[in-house]
Amino acid sequence: MKRGQGKKGPSEKAILAALSTVDDPELRRDIVSLGMIRDLKVSRGKVSFRFVLTTPACPIRNELQRRAEEAVRSVAGVKSVDVKMDADVQAHSPLSGPRPVEGVRNIVAIASNKGGVGKSTVAINLAIALAKHSARVGLLDADLTGPNIPTMVGLKHGYQAETGLMPVTCYGVKVVSIGFVLRPGLPMIWRGPLIGSGVRQLLHEVPWAADGELDYLIVDLPPGTSDAPLSMAQEAPIAGVVIVTTPQSVSLEDASKAVTMFGKLNVPVFGIIENMSYFLCPHCNERTEIFGYGGAQEAAKKLGLDFLGEVPLDAQVRVASDEGVPIVAREPDSPVAQVFMLIAERIAACTSVQGFFEKTGTK
Repeated sequence: MKRGQGKKGPSEKAILAALSTVDDPELRRDIVSLGMIRDLKVSRGKVSFRFVLTTPACPIRNELQRRAEEAVRSVAGVKSVDVKMDADVQAHSPLSGPRPVEGVRNIVAIASNKGGVGKSTVAINLAIALAKHSARVGLLDADLTGPNIPTMVGLKHGYQAETGLMPVTCYGVKVVSIGFVLRPGLPMIWRGPLIGSGVRQLLHEVPWAADGELDYLIVDLPPGTSDAPLSMAQEAPIAGVVIVTTPQSVSLEDASKAVTMFGKLNVPVFGIIENMSYFLCPHCNERTEIFGYGGAQEAAKKLGLDFLGEVPLDAQVRVASDEGVPIVAREPDSPVAQVFMLIAERIAACTSVQGFFEKTGTK
């Protein structure tokens, strides 16, 4: 009789020993010591367990499942393996700093140093992409003086003017924007202190957890390094920031300013996304780099940051946003939507890794 195999088949100890040979490459520890294996049952060669990941958007989900199943099948006496993949997103909870937002586990800010780079388009599509991965997601439009998220999700500006500002679910995402209570054409002429107060109210007075905690709150910041980003960093524990830029060589300068600001605020920067990276002809599939190539990737390299991905220039993205149905919701199988899905996975992984290293005090 082989080691680990009793009269009634393999033991739980033997199964756990086999599973402990499987490492999570991002967290750099085995899945057993990480507490990912739960509800293990072993009976007469039949093995079942839950494999609980740190995010439902794990980019290596299938690979980890395959390796776990192979490890269990390698144990003598195993006849079948039943793995239920699950996820439990851990909250970003620094020991000191701003008070947490009730009902929100992780805040991820989407930022840029200048306008016109498609930051809001990136923010709404990433939020929907995370929701499609079965995460519980919110989206906060923190551009108080120029909110455009209502248009992008197909809602009229000012439609909550009489009822008061509340989250509204669009495409699986709980969305809040000051534009919901501002009538069309009414400008927000606010100085710095009022902007800071507005950000505070949007974070702490909106009932984000009315029907369950959010795994991720995506915050669409206004461009630049002014009051709203500063207030956001002071009012909430941000797990990380994603910088959106374009391919031009000036991307390095623009990204550097944003990275420097968040560094001074002790907010981690997850990486850089290059939007409008190239044009892919829908007829011949020829790739044309209209705005140049590689600026954002070079910026990420020089700044020591991850390059999270490049989003192609696609007319359908603009059309979808104008019609209030973002491209990830409208055409989820399109190439550009798949890019957003992949970037969302990478951001979710960054959030998990950041939280794990904070919790364990390792790097």
